[in-house]
Amino acid sequence: MARCAICDKGAHFGNNVSHSHRRSNHMWKSNIKHVSCKVNGESKKIYVCTSCLRSGRVERA
Repeated sequence: MARCAICDKGAHFGNNVSHSHRRSNHMWKSNIKHVSCKVNGESKKIYVCTSCLRSGRVERA
């Protein structure tokens, strides 16, 4: 599973809880994109979450 190269966000784990309160395992995947960004003046493809893209922490190439 990919992780954000900027904020280190990845998958989250927990339980699905039904109406009768039975529990089953569940994994929530973060919205992570493989984008080309400028790193030290050159363009590189890195994994970045969409919240980092929207906030402007990354400059796209």
